[in-house]
Amino acid sequence: MRFALALAAALGASALAPPADAGSRIKDIADVEGVRENQLVGYGLVVGLQGTGDSLRNATFTRQSLSAMLERLGVNTRDGALNTRNVAAVMVTANLPPFGTQGARIDVTVSALGDAKNLQGGQLLVTPLIGADQQVYAVAQGPVAIGGFSAGGSSGSSVTKGVPTSGRIAAGATIEREMQFDLAAQRELRLALRNPDFTTARRTADAINIALGGQVAKAANPGAVVVSRPETFRGDMVDLLTRIETLEIQPDQPAKIVIDETSGIIVMGENVRVATVAIAQGALTISVSEKPSVSQPAPLSQGQTAVVPQSDVKVEEERGGLAVVDGGVPLKDLVDGLNRLGVSPRDMISILQALKTAGAIQAEIEVM
Repeated sequence: MRFALALAAALGASALAPPADAGSRIKDIADVEGVRENQLVGYGLVVGLQGTGDSLRNATFTRQSLSAMLERLGVNTRDGALNTRNVAAVMVTANLPPFGTQGARIDVTVSALGDAKNLQGGQLLVTPLIGADQQVYAVAQGPVAIGGFSAGGSSGSSVTKGVPTSGRIAAGATIEREMQFDLAAQRELRLALRNPDFTTARRTADAINIALGGQVAKAANPGAVVVSRPETFRGDMVDLLTRIETLEIQPDQPAKIVIDETSGIIVMGENVRVATVAIAQGALTISVSEKPSVSQPAPLSQGQTAVVPQSDVKVEEERGGLAVVDGGVPLKDLVDGLNRLGVSPRDMISILQALKTAGAIQAEIEVM
């Protein structure tokens, strides 16, 4: 009875709540094909460390890179033994933004490659950053800023916060080559939906056609909408995108429940509904406690003192009522009722999985 009253109260509160506006702009749910970032990577050296760099005996690539750099600067070190801990070999990564112009600055991330312990105070030397086509698109250099620290004493004790072997250089790279993509001259492009869905793709195409007054857009598949520039449109493709990217549509989504059993997190869509089903929830608790006692032998019995175990077993069971949930009830109302009864997240996960097994939930359950 208590379970049924809680469900009824949740149903009444949900019926009085105003519907939420689920409209989203096209620019927030779709990407323009060809307008994207490109990953860059490079190998370089960080100098100026306070004895926290690579050990040249173990990191042979650091020693070879240091020798090659000094030779390019006119210093011959092949006949000498290099012994320094102020240099570290690093990998430098960055994202080249779409339509990044030559001379613009981008951020880079610096990560230790060898056995360096800390990059604090280091200076990254000139490092070319290449793309997937092995072409240099940017050059990085500058002081490395890290978000953590590491300190230790002569006794061997140390403390570390964050990751001192990784850092960033704000605006540390200069773009030297631009990605060639003439968007304005395109006659046709595709909008890639971030969450592919047949209904969402059709609604996107319909909204564009209504705004432009013609059949200029069509849903090619659940993840792409093809947009053609009309012959009568006065403007280029950039102007066309400006007209359509702010159009609002209501995205559709499948009925899906995502469960993280490790942390007890449950995420569900608004389209998940529960069929007519009866639910009973209870808990059985068995506790066993040990209270050992000492047994003394009788006088002159030549016995030995022994420890005698004594077990105390208690069984407690919560009596849960059987509640009937009518068909078509949103899953949110069911969860609200379970929350009012104080059901733990892990018990709620078991109930949802049992409802799925019974066929009372027509939704996909994904367990992370």
